[in-house]
Amino acid sequence: MPAPELADRAPTILVFDSGVGGLSVFREIARVRPDAHFVYAADDAAFPYGALDDETVIRRVDHVVGQLIGEVKPDLVVIACNTISTLALPSLRAGHPTLPFVGTVPAIKPACLASRTKRVSVLATPGTVRRDYTAALVHEFASGCDVALVPSDRLAGLAEAAIAGDRVDDADIAAEIAPCFVSSGGRRTDTVVLACTHYPLLLDRFTRLAPWPVTFIDPAPAIARRVTQLIGTDPGAPVREAPPVRVLSTLRPLEAARVAAIVGRPVAQPQVLAQVVAPLAPAS
Repeated sequence: MPAPELADRAPTILVFDSGVGGLSVFREIARVRPDAHFVYAADDAAFPYGALDDETVIRRVDHVVGQLIGEVKPDLVVIACNTISTLALPSLRAGHPTLPFVGTVPAIKPACLASRTKRVSVLATPGTVRRDYTAALVHEFASGCDVALVPSDRLAGLAEAAIAGDRVDDADIAAEIAPCFVSSGGRRTDTVVLACTHYPLLLDRFTRLAPWPVTFIDPAPAIARRVTQLIGTDPGAPVREAPPVRVLSTLRPLEAARVAAIVGRPVAQPQVLAQVVAPLAPAS
């Protein structure tokens, strides 16, 4: 049931990730709520979160997101990262009990339901692959599918580099996605779950480099649907001009032109979040 206090005004939505990967989620939400005021925040000082131990991720996210909530005062927070969602969402919800959060988890259930060959691969960061949460999703929703969990150490970084305008060779991407494609017992992989929000930013190249056609499942549309369940749909009033997106980061300013090209909305002058003093190492 959407919050009644949002019936007469545009909501403020905070989208958070460790880098630019969450922009793949952001652009889908912006399509269903073009009237919203958006803040996109990247904790690039801690990228990639998968390189940190679990306790450090939780403490880091609690601190940075808490600071963002205090500054932005959002009506809803989207955690556009599988690693954060599988680790830190319970702590965030406990710390901000009146604020709705939407997380990102591997789309294993819809992938297994859609697969005709019943051979599915989950392409993810090593941290997401090793989480008990991911194993539990496979156990509960595999529905007779053979599910291959495929960790990639490099793809998130390659996506960051590509968005920054750096050269990323096809061979490097092809090597990372190759283990997703399994042919055995007369059955080939026909569905690949993109279990990191960075990966849809490379979807065109995945499709071109795949050894055979598969369905790549992007979680962003499902996240956008959940957002509208919580805060309602676009009221339908004409939006003369989309409000500029406020873009925050913790290390260096993101490039406004590149963000705008991905999300299709005007972007305000990017800012660096001040006074971020949060752990990047385990507690002693």
